[in-house]
Amino acid sequence: MELQQMRYVVALAEERSFTRAAERCFVVQSALSHQIKALERELGVTLFARTNRRVELTVAGEAFLAAARGSLDAADRAVVDAAAAVGEVRGTLTIGVIPTVTAINIPAALAAFHRAHPAVRIRLRGGGSHEFIAAINDGAMDVAVLGLPDSMKPRGVSTHVLARERLVAVVSASHRLAGRRRLRLDDLADETFVDFPAGTPGRAPSDLAFEAAGVRREVAFEAMGTELILDLVRHGLVVALLSPAVVPDDDALRAIPLSAGPTRIEYLAWSDFNPSPAAEAFLRHVTPPNPAPQPRTR
Repeated sequence: MELQQMRYVVALAEERSFTRAAERCFVVQSALSHQIKALERELGVTLFARTNRRVELTVAGEAFLAAARGSLDAADRAVVDAAAAVGEVRGTLTIGVIPTVTAINIPAALAAFHRAHPAVRIRLRGGGSHEFIAAINDGAMDVAVLGLPDSMKPRGVSTHVLARERLVAVVSASHRLAGRRRLRLDDLADETFVDFPAGTPGRAPSDLAFEAAGVRREVAFEAMGTELILDLVRHGLVVALLSPAVVPDDDALRAIPLSAGPTRIEYLAWSDFNPSPAAEAFLRHVTPPNPAPQPRTR
């Protein structure tokens, strides 16, 4: 049994199409089909149920797939570790980045890392803090930038605090509060808000702050990206609470500090369980010398 045959099985299981699997593996379809049939003869089991239109794993195929993935991961890690032993960092680095990251210039950090370690394949993923923590715990992600309220500590991952910041109220230049130098949360009680979706870490700092102040607020619009949020504010539809670092210098907007406003902490998170050489190298690039990471919490 060859590793390449295992790669063909994984590709076909994920693509569910001989054509797409062959394209993914950079081989002709007949060669991929022949190798999988040869592997089935060698194993004495059928891995895939096939018709002219459908390809599905059999029960035996499901069992083989899990072991094949583990074997391929081990083989890839062996190559990476061998290279690391002679000072070369290789492999894949998967990084999760929240939409509101402010503490790290991600493009600049990736450019510097790529120049230092050109053999590493970089995969950038967008999403939310909770899904990144789960992905790190599952081994599907190496490193992530998280944004959480100060009362919500990341669990199951190692972390390094990148920044602490207090959110500001963002209003349009024509808003009745645009001339104020500072606001309290109860000044905003009658306003209509835009915020990140309910239940997400991006929304949590604001929800917790208003709840603690005993002030009710109406969130009429939800959005995952700051550009859309800011556009809604520019048009005078809503008020937003955002990191001051994401509010541009724009005559149509006003960013106003808040007394006892929401506080947000930005973390760099990773798994300390057998991190890859690429992950360790990236952490050295984006954290100060001898950082004091926060211990993994359960």
